[in-house]
Amino acid sequence: MNGLRAVIVCLVIACVAVASPAAAVTPSWSALPVPAADPPVTVSDLAARGPGEAWATGYEHAADGLRPMLHRWDGTAWSRDTTFPGAGGPGLLGKVQFVGEEVWIFHNRVGVGEILRRSAGGWSAVPLPQTLWTYQDFTAVPGAAWVVGEDDTGLKVLHYDGSGWTTQSTPDDVLFLMGITARTATDAWAWADTSTGTTVLRWDGTVWRDAKVSLPPNSNVHTITLEPSGRVTIGGSQYTDGVARTYLMTRNGHAWRTSYPPLGETYTEAMVRGPDGALWLPVRSDRAYQSKYARVDGLRTTFSYGPKRTNAIDVKPRALAKAGFSLMSFGTVEIYGSKPNLMSEWLGG
Repeated sequence: MNGLRAVIVCLVIACVAVASPAAAVTPSWSALPVPAADPPVTVSDLAARGPGEAWATGYEHAADGLRPMLHRWDGTAWSRDTTFPGAGGPGLLGKVQFVGEEVWIFHNRVGVGEILRRSAGGWSAVPLPQTLWTYQDFTAVPGAAWVVGEDDTGLKVLHYDGSGWTTQSTPDDVLFLMGITARTATDAWAWADTSTGTTVLRWDGTVWRDAKVSLPPNSNVHTITLEPSGRVTIGGSQYTDGVARTYLMTRNGHAWRTSYPPLGETYTEAMVRGPDGALWLPVRSDRAYQSKYARVDGLRTTFSYGPKRTNAIDVKPRALAKAGFSLMSFGTVEIYGSKPNLMSEWLGG
């Protein structure tokens, strides 16, 4: 009997190994060296065009003010780029986007905004038509770009169509636009603060309208991700008795589905759709020497940790990007006795 049991166990193990070869190899996060900046540093954004090209933006907190910071991944290593207009002056870099074959980056030159564009011929800059008090967000797609913020007259939505700028109006009750993203030149989404709370807006190529999204009560929006398939995912926080919990709303077709994954009060701004089809985002780590990431696949949430970092007291991935069949993160790490500097991690092949 014992011999028969042993044979059965061996057969079961063999069948599992044959049926699920991927289960035998679990990918893990690994560290990517990043050239040190002048600490402390702030990471703004990360975008990747496959495993061979990625750009990370941010700024250094120098003694004489903020300095823009740009790093490029070439498929092998990170390097710092100082060739863009204004690289040696004060300011900061914000969101980075791939627009066709170009790279577009929002550049704030001490209050004066512009869009940096990198093509095969090098860098150029597209100045904004006016200076704003606050530059809240930026997004770009082939044929269009938006910059949202405020000036002394209130909310401003600046729209670029490839040849010039116009100012777009929003519904009357909109007080402030907190963020914007776009799938195409005629399909853009924004999340706004209104007189009645947070509202999602949508641009249809002609006008901005209320998207009629029934957000959870007493909630806000951190981010909206738009996918080529038409899927839309909203991430934010809902507040109950002063306690925040993360919610996700996903729309396939015309129906919205809301879930509350066990993420606590995680800020979802860095959330991306991974190469495995699940949603990935960095979360607050319970280990000072390791980063932590959440993977949300339907109703199932799992967690993974980055590599152990000697003498680290705070590891913070700030941005995530899909890089081909892998995931890449960019953020900061604070080593005991020093100020936060740059870190990057990689998950996959």
